[in-house]
Amino acid sequence: MRAGPDRHTGPEPTLGSLRGRRRRRTGLAGRAGVGPSASLEKTMRAASARRTPLLLVLICIVALAWLALSLWSLSPYAGYLDHRALEGTPLRLSGAYLLLLGLFVAGWVLMSTAMMLPTSLPLIHVFQRAVHRRSDRNGLVALLVLGYLGVWSLVGMAAHLGDLGVHELVHRWGWLHEREWLIATTTLTFAGVLQLSPLKHACLTRCRSPLSFIAAHWGGGAARRDALILGVRHGLFCVGCCWPVMLLMFAFACGNLGWMLGLGALMALEKNASWGHRLTGPIGVGLFLAAAVVAGFAVLA
Repeated sequence: MRAGPDRHTGPEPTLGSLRGRRRRRTGLAGRAGVGPSASLEKTMRAASARRTPLLLVLICIVALAWLALSLWSLSPYAGYLDHRALEGTPLRLSGAYLLLLGLFVAGWVLMSTAMMLPTSLPLIHVFQRAVHRRSDRNGLVALLVLGYLGVWSLVGMAAHLGDLGVHELVHRWGWLHEREWLIATTTLTFAGVLQLSPLKHACLTRCRSPLSFIAAHWGGGAARRDALILGVRHGLFCVGCCWPVMLLMFAFACGNLGWMLGLGALMALEKNASWGHRLTGPIGVGLFLAAAVVAGFAVLA
């Protein structure tokens, strides 16, 4: 029988040549494995380098807000940080009232920036990572922050109008004027109810999950509009989460930097610390106890 054709037409491979081929293949495989990894690491470092400056800018803004509040509190205009500065001004669209109202709103925006913006830095950081490949990423983050602080500014206006209503009620109702301690007791009790309510729990859950929140509310189709709306939505949930403590600050500690710093730290821990949800109950109980103490001292006095 005739043997089939020999497929090997070149010289017989030697052991040295086989080893050389194996070394070359190993070297190529190693370079192929290292290349993408090095490229990915380089991309991540570049993205991180782009994100860091904006976060530093936001931290500097927060620091400047605290500095401005500190200087304001030491100035002759320190009283305008407190909503009580408007008590003696008639509620009408006069120049004096609008000037005082403007000062109060400016102070409230500074307080919101100093106290509330730090509690939202984790969400801003996650959003910044989500849009870091876009050329307009800085503008989108700025719109997010604008929407967030805009909500808190409107909350300050609403709190101011509510406070004016309470003072008008006290002025017109003699019985309540003689028992003003009831206002403090009611405020603390209401804050305690809010702190332990299902609404508070739902809002806190969303505030503590920035990645899930952005995945649920960020579309990116109309990027600028969606970024602003995302900031507004986050601001609304943040109000639902932090309003009990902010109500306490508005009623008793507005303009007091020590109280503002302490309450701001408390809200930041509750929203962002891994164990922060454990603070919700004790804070609520503390608000009820404070209401009972105020009522007790007033009755015994």
